[in-house]
Amino acid sequence: MARAFLLKLSRPLVLLSALIFVTTVFPQLDPDPNSPTPVLLSGKGGRAVANYGPSIPDPISNERIRTVFEPDSIVILYASNFDFLPGEGENSLRVYGIDRQGRQFRFPVLGLSPAKYSRDIFAVTIKLTDEIRYWPTPEKGDLEMYLTWRGLSSNRVLLGFGGTGGRQLEPTTGSHLTTQLSKTRSRNSIFDGRSAEYVGYRWSSDRMRFLQQATFGATPTLDEKIRRVGIRRWIATQFEAPFPSSANPYPNIPLKNSDAANATNGCGMFASGTPELRICIRDHYSMYPVQTWFFREAFYGEPQLRHRISWALSQIWVISGVDTQQSSHMLAYHKVLSDNAFGNYRQLMEALTLNPGMGNYLDMARSTRFSPNENYPREILQLFTIGLFMLNPDGTLQLDGVGNPIPTYDQEDVNNFTKVFTGWTFCNAAAAACPSALPGIVNYKDPMILNLNVTTVGNNRHDLTAKTLLNYPGSTTTNVAACTGTCDDNLTNIQNYANGSLDQTLDNIFFHPNTPPFVSKLLIQHLVTSDPTPAYVARVAAVFADNGLGVRGDMKSVIRAVLLDPEARGDVKTDPNFGKLREPVQLITNVLRAANVKSFNLAQNSDGSIQPLWGNLGQNPFNSPTVFNYYSADNVIPGTTLLGPEFALMTTGTSIARANFMNTLLFNPNSLNVAEDRPLGTKVELAEYIAAATADTSGNQLLELVNQRMMNNRMSAEMRSRVLTAVQAIASNNPTLRAQNAIYLTATSSQFQVQR
Repeated sequence: MARAFLLKLSRPLVLLSALIFVTTVFPQLDPDPNSPTPVLLSGKGGRAVANYGPSIPDPISNERIRTVFEPDSIVILYASNFDFLPGEGENSLRVYGIDRQGRQFRFPVLGLSPAKYSRDIFAVTIKLTDEIRYWPTPEKGDLEMYLTWRGLSSNRVLLGFGGTGGRQLEPTTGSHLTTQLSKTRSRNSIFDGRSAEYVGYRWSSDRMRFLQQATFGATPTLDEKIRRVGIRRWIATQFEAPFPSSANPYPNIPLKNSDAANATNGCGMFASGTPELRICIRDHYSMYPVQTWFFREAFYGEPQLRHRISWALSQIWVISGVDTQQSSHMLAYHKVLSDNAFGNYRQLMEALTLNPGMGNYLDMARSTRFSPNENYPREILQLFTIGLFMLNPDGTLQLDGVGNPIPTYDQEDVNNFTKVFTGWTFCNAAAAACPSALPGIVNYKDPMILNLNVTTVGNNRHDLTAKTLLNYPGSTTTNVAACTGTCDDNLTNIQNYANGSLDQTLDNIFFHPNTPPFVSKLLIQHLVTSDPTPAYVARVAAVFADNGLGVRGDMKSVIRAVLLDPEARGDVKTDPNFGKLREPVQLITNVLRAANVKSFNLAQNSDGSIQPLWGNLGQNPFNSPTVFNYYSADNVIPGTTLLGPEFALMTTGTSIARANFMNTLLFNPNSLNVAEDRPLGTKVELAEYIAAATADTSGNQLLELVNQRMMNNRMSAEMRSRVLTAVQAIASNNPTLRAQNAIYLTATSSQFQVQR
């Protein structure tokens, strides 16, 4: 009996021990990130199962397949193999057609509904009109149609557009209707705790994709860490990580005189042409210290997520070294971005509004009621918060009765906002509010303050008249009353009024219905994909509007929503239009981190001074050419209907420069050797790649390593074959050259240049 009792007791103990082991070794295992691949139904010959709309005929059958549809008509396609979230609808889908000339068109998706009497089949209603009207109209004949959902592309089917002929499907593309109706949905089961090796490598491609989105590039160490703790827990630890890294603190650079030649507080104490003068000007009157600090943190820093978000925010709330004279000014500005990257967007708005770098760049520091300036009022509305046109919650444009977008504000609104942002200036007073103030030097470190240093109340710089702000449903902040009576002879009352007006105005912008979708889409574009579906934008915007606890603008929740959304996650994205061109900074850091960046002698870390690498790529860090950033968020790739902001930097010249960058890095690193501006220099350490090339003279092991480190394990078979052929053309007794060429050919390929 005692033995039986022990057996009964041991079973739950064994189960408990197993549970403790699993939860300890794999503490927060991420669920399956992969969505099922959608399927478009087709009949014989791969022709789409389709009918005229808008009514949905049932049942679905081969007899209901129509061959030809007229331009601009409403058409119903049938699709399956979805796993929709609650509320996920037609704005999660995109439908494309390719005509006989190879031109791609995107057709508006008007509706999505379950097909009657057909399990797991959905009717997708579209209009055969180019959504963006880049081309006048598709060429008549068969269109090769496909549907995308969450970055995944369906099979291809044929649909007659005013006629037939002109396109043919690949033999494996079409599938008969009866076969597709019998298919079961492809799902991956969640890890059941059976094998450490299984969980370690499962979804490794998704981890590598995640690291491209949330950091400045994947490394084996970081991938191993996320493999053990999971993406969600890693994000949580990043939210709490101190920034910057302890080994790479912000440079403590004192403010200098605006005149670099000043002998006391400039660089004029050094003789002309001397190294001391050059270094003084470099360290104080250029972006050099900010750039080198930035790249060191990107290469080696532990708090990668905050650094990545701060860089994204710096391209939304732009100031530039083109006008921002000193490195200390830019560093103070970047601290505001990083301090608020995981805070609340409303607090970020206020901190950046009062930042002296922004005050100088967009002239708020010089805007008074006697000489009001429109620059900052215009840009906080147009670029930083709500945009030019009214948006739906999913980021799509609201249209008026004749199909035109509805402006969010007009000139009269700008005039009223301009009044609010008057009277603030640099914090140069010798007071507790201005701890960084120095005699005779403009203070670009402390927040701006109201200019109340006047002898009479009537000379104060803030506009005291009434202002009418944006009026939208639910707004309680539209009207700012004039300051009368108590403001006639009391500077304290004026100060309270001005600060209250500023708070009310920022609230008016923050609570505008455009702010959640506008900001959410920008963050998605910078981190994940240039042309997100409206459904993706809507899900993130909903979290921006309310994090589930009644808090609006919670950046931690918004960042989680961006990075964990099903449209972002998954081992592979087969939608050819998904992803984003790696902007130059990201391209540089991704390659260097994959190749173990070091100092030139490979004995220590790089100093982060890599100006020769970015010189001709079109993105000089912290030197944006305008307040509109290096590229417009609304840039459409010429010859397509695809939104691709970073492609504005892709010209004939910069495409060649990208190849030259890889060539310099791998084959001619002497230009990155130690110099006056590069005390340690920069070089990639390829020992692991060389070892793989040495161990396997066929080149396959080298290709597998390159594929894993740089291509998320998703290098196409065609690309792999071509790179392997090039590698095998090099003598096997030269593994270094083999490794260099494998990395060069991969890094210069379109498959790598686009982050997917």
